[in-house]
Amino acid sequence: MPTNRSYADACTIARALDVVGERWALLVVRELLLGPQRFSDVRRALPGAASNVVTDRLRELENHGVVARRTMPPPAAATVYELTAWGRELEPVVLALGAWGGRVPRPRSAHLGTTSVLLFLRGSAHPRGRACYRVELDARVWTVHTEPGRLTVEPGEPAAPDATIRTDPPTLNALLETPSELDAAIADGRVAVGGDRKAVRRLLRERRLSG
Repeated sequence: MPTNRSYADACTIARALDVVGERWALLVVRELLLGPQRFSDVRRALPGAASNVVTDRLRELENHGVVARRTMPPPAAATVYELTAWGRELEPVVLALGAWGGRVPRPRSAHLGTTSVLLFLRGSAHPRGRACYRVELDARVWTVHTEPGRLTVEPGEPAAPDATIRTDPPTLNALLETPSELDAAIADGRVAVGGDRKAVRRLLRERRLSG
């Protein structure tokens, strides 16, 4: 059930953790960074969290004004959760935490979700041209747009994609690390690519170098 626990500390850091410091809370925020999600989408993205825990975290975040709930217009008519304007201010905090956590060893057999991979793609991309992609990961469809110096990701079908990619998050993550493996991944069925294959190669290769 939802918790009202507090650090009872006047420090602004403690007050922030009163809102987002519960287990799974920041990961729920992470899942909403790319747009509105249904409860089932958030639940599926967090396989280690029980359904009632996800419900509690969403309710707590909603009560605090971090998350809002609304009903999509027909024909969808589904209830979705999305970050409020105040909730969106957590994005640089969550991304900075992710960058900091890059030095923490990855647990064996750890789950790698769609949002994590797409956030990595968005944050590391440095495209030089314009293109539109239909990216299907674990039966969910995303629209990826590139323009010089910027990549955006939105949930849903693109109107006229230049290329399509269908795979799973770990495979896409591996290809972002080693783009030269694309042909092998297509050959063994881990990836299905349609449309402009050169555009797909550019998407995988045009990453911002760090360091």
